[in-house]
Amino acid sequence: MSAVRFRFSPSPAFASAILAAHLAAAIAAFLVLPAKSGIALAVALIALGGAAAWSRALLKSPRSVRCLELGGEQPVFELADGARFAAPVAPRRYVSRFIVTLSLGRPLRRTLLVSGDMLSAQEFRRLRLWALWGKLPRVARRQPPG
Repeated sequence: MSAVRFRFSPSPAFASAILAAHLAAAIAAFLVLPAKSGIALAVALIALGGAAAWSRALLKSPRSVRCLELGGEQPVFELADGARFAAPVAPRRYVSRFIVTLSLGRPLRRTLLVSGDMLSAQEFRRLRLWALWGKLPRVARRQPPG
């Protein structure tokens, strides 16, 4: 099987969702904790949300995963800085119509979140199938007319 590459695009919608979740957590912390500690935790949560959105959704960090290549013994992940790493993907994965999560082993040791708008619709469908079944669908040979 030849290598299949999934090149990820930045996702402003996913970044907005990350920021909204962290903002909600910041508001909750502010409301339930005493003034100084509530404010400090709220600021920290908003900063963490910004960093997560920058790195995971907008793919701006040099350590952001920009590409996934399938076809070898293990998947190969290419980072924004150009570094490439082969890393195992844990069998436990989450796949939905909107997002795919993959738990990556060493040397990356992180969870990769891929939203539907980071790939074309066809590529996202193929990634979802691979995440569910561990292999990509084959394309049937052209049938003779008849």
